[in-house]
Amino acid sequence: MLVVKTTERGGGMEEYLHLVKKSPLFYGINDDELYTLLKCCAAEQIAYEDSEYIFRMGESVNKVMILLRGRAQVMQENFWGRQELIYHIKEGELFGESYSCARTPVLPVSVITEGACEVLFLNYQRMITFCSLACEFHTRFIHNMLRLVSEHNVKLENKLEHVCRKTTREKLLSYLSEQAVARGGRDFDIPHNRQELAEYLCVDRSAMSSELSKMRNEGILDFQKNHFVLHDRYDGGRREGA
Repeated sequence: MLVVKTTERGGGMEEYLHLVKKSPLFYGINDDELYTLLKCCAAEQIAYEDSEYIFRMGESVNKVMILLRGRAQVMQENFWGRQELIYHIKEGELFGESYSCARTPVLPVSVITEGACEVLFLNYQRMITFCSLACEFHTRFIHNMLRLVSEHNVKLENKLEHVCRKTTREKLLSYLSEQAVARGGRDFDIPHNRQELAEYLCVDRSAMSSELSKMRNEGILDFQKNHFVLHDRYDGGRREGA
């Protein structure tokens, strides 16, 4: 791990400014305001090598990270030391805002790099504390963060609705039904490839692929890669009359 560059204008942050600006955390904030805000939040840019811990399970979290470059994985480890992948963090995405906001005393997961990464950390207390200028853009920033925390909680509730189903078929149908409703029709693309979908639904990829093929043969749905079409006539995941 290496602390690199500065967040002052003209420093190394220029290279990653476009990624920072893409984060919904900074919607409605221009470049000048962004530099002021990063300084106000005690922003720190750190480089990591492959397989390094960004956060360790069991520690407390009081900062929010934005992944500037690379890819990281959120892992959970049980009592016997077995690790399980929960999800990936991609460039421009955040981690730690919900745990910091909730003041979670013990982090239930670890964040580990996949290859070289660069991360921007923001001090959470500084994020939610107004400076003496009480800048208008800081207010927008806090509103953005509250919206992100709320959206994250909604996504977790949706995922729980799917993964609590008993079978792989039921999990798939629950997820695909939600996607169809969200996109307003039976014909839609999902944001996951097969491996990502299996990880999201907490199922075995081979078993999931087999179940998808069975449902296509039964006339429940059609698919091509991440494009799906749902059909009308099924009863609990089985064709009527089957």
